[in-house]
Amino acid sequence: MSEFEAKNCQSCEGGVAPLNQAEAQRLLVAFPQWLLNGAGTEIHRIFTFSNYYETIAFVNAAAWVSHQEDHHPDLEVSYNRCVVRYSTHAIQGLSENDFICAAKLNKLIALSEKE
Repeated sequence: MSEFEAKNCQSCEGGVAPLNQAEAQRLLVAFPQWLLNGAGTEIHRIFTFSNYYETIAFVNAAAWVSHQEDHHPDLEVSYNRCVVRYSTHAIQGLSENDFICAAKLNKLIALSEKE
């Protein structure tokens, strides 16, 4: 279990500084499938599936994780893929919450691949 999987998101209403690009790059080392946008304000990963049913099952599971953590990604859904984008909207950049949720989705997809 990664250090991020064990954590839970903390409420963020703004008033704190987002991670700078160097901090985000340092954390991203533990997330090789995730990419940082050019501005350093968002991470994203493309998840691919065999069919629409599997894609929507993942979307529903990701929605459940988001609800539990009260931290919600932007999702781009198509037939056999889902792009997940995390950014902490209240601070217009990245926070630890984004990496916590990314770790939980990584674990979710790893568990589904074992089945």
